[in-house]
Amino acid sequence: MSISSDAELAGMQKISECVAMVLKAMRKHCKPGMSTLELDEFGGKMLEEMGAKSAPKLTYGFPGYTCISVNNAVAHGKPSADIILKEGDLINIDVSAELNGFWGDNGGSFVLGEDINNHQALVEASKEILQLAISQIKGGVKIADIGKLIETQAAKRGLTVIKNLAGHGIGYSLHEEPHDILNCYDRFNTTRFRKNSVVAIETFISTKSTIAASVAGDDWTLFGNKGGFVAQHEHTIIVTGDKPVILTEANGIWD
Repeated sequence: MSISSDAELAGMQKISECVAMVLKAMRKHCKPGMSTLELDEFGGKMLEEMGAKSAPKLTYGFPGYTCISVNNAVAHGKPSADIILKEGDLINIDVSAELNGFWGDNGGSFVLGEDINNHQALVEASKEILQLAISQIKGGVKIADIGKLIETQAAKRGLTVIKNLAGHGIGYSLHEEPHDILNCYDRFNTTRFRKNSVVAIETFISTKSTIAASVAGDDWTLFGNKGGFVAQHEHTIIVTGDKPVILTEANGIWD
């Protein structure tokens, strides 16, 4: 989407605030002993109360309102009554939704309670790299250069990136052009960020893996090809000629 009217701006602000508030509330509500299904239903109820519809349900028939990935799961985690959250778990929640024809997307990884499994450094790296990447985005910047920055920053910390998951354009649907805002450098991608466009920028920072894929028995949850752990953080932003406007800032993932 390219913002071209006050109505479009207002629509994107409203849905972005909605998904941001749900993500923040789910993080706060999350407790050891709770199942990911319980946590998802809490988020789903909030979305419904706001009049919003779950984007993964609406678009893909996903069996949950939100994606909740725990520990070794990389992304698209399917909520389940059998997955019980524990102290020290690495948890990722991704909330995307539609409201009045506009779509918003955001996500974040965090450690539940005390960091007994030493995941916090990975979480901090993902947050820092996303913040740096977003600060460099403006109209005319090559998308591939942002991917290179993310990959380089991860390597400086002794980490890798997931190369087959990407940020994307958003607005009138969940995924729009540009589709491949990768976490790595793609020399064949000459596309540039366009002023006034709306994009979802996300980091997938990994301790070992570089590719995410599904495994037998789930069909939704993605795991890394080399194991390890992944932290993801995501904001929906408006590209400008200067600093981007962060539409999902209310989620507090940088707090």
